[in-house]
Amino acid sequence: MGGTRIDKQISPWFYHWFVRPKRLTKKYIHNHLLSRFQFDGQTVLDFGSGTGANCTIFSPDTYIGVDPDHRRIEYARRIYPKHSFHVLESHRLPVEDKSMDYVLIIAVLHHISTDEIAKYMREFARILKPTGSILVMEPCLDDNKPLCNRFMKWFDKGPYIRNEEEYLNLFKEHRFECKVLNRFVKGLLYNELFFSAQQR
Repeated sequence: MGGTRIDKQISPWFYHWFVRPKRLTKKYIHNHLLSRFQFDGQTVLDFGSGTGANCTIFSPDTYIGVDPDHRRIEYARRIYPKHSFHVLESHRLPVEDKSMDYVLIIAVLHHISTDEIAKYMREFARILKPTGSILVMEPCLDDNKPLCNRFMKWFDKGPYIRNEEEYLNLFKEHRFECKVLNRFVKGLLYNELFFSAQQR
């Protein structure tokens, strides 16, 4: 898990303010989440939280961010001291069984191989409450948009950008039911897929 090849070479400060600036994060992530879900009093684990750009729409009392990049976690702790952030050092997530209402996965899966994702799927199933959901937003290949596909592969460098069916199958193969919530274009050339997954 982690950022693109370009991401790993830049500082957390640059990433936070120029790769994930507040205005674009609000438009392309927060607005989509808040238009469909009510998070008051709900526990949230932000898987691949990076510099913490998403924590601002969640209560510090119910939010936990995890990321394997210790530099980004340290930065997130400095700028969002009321929220909880943890360095992810293994496939074991630092929360108790059946304790999370939501797992948030924003632009993370296309950096992880299918075999690695399978290990985390078991953890997601462990930590989610019976009524809990996984909320996913990922860049998505579309056979009808070859220009967008080429741009994403060139610009993002994430080695595992998938199409819609492939993303959904990652969850279906681990006994999750999926619901596509939206398909949209970020900027001009980024196809985005927004879906939820719940345990059967």
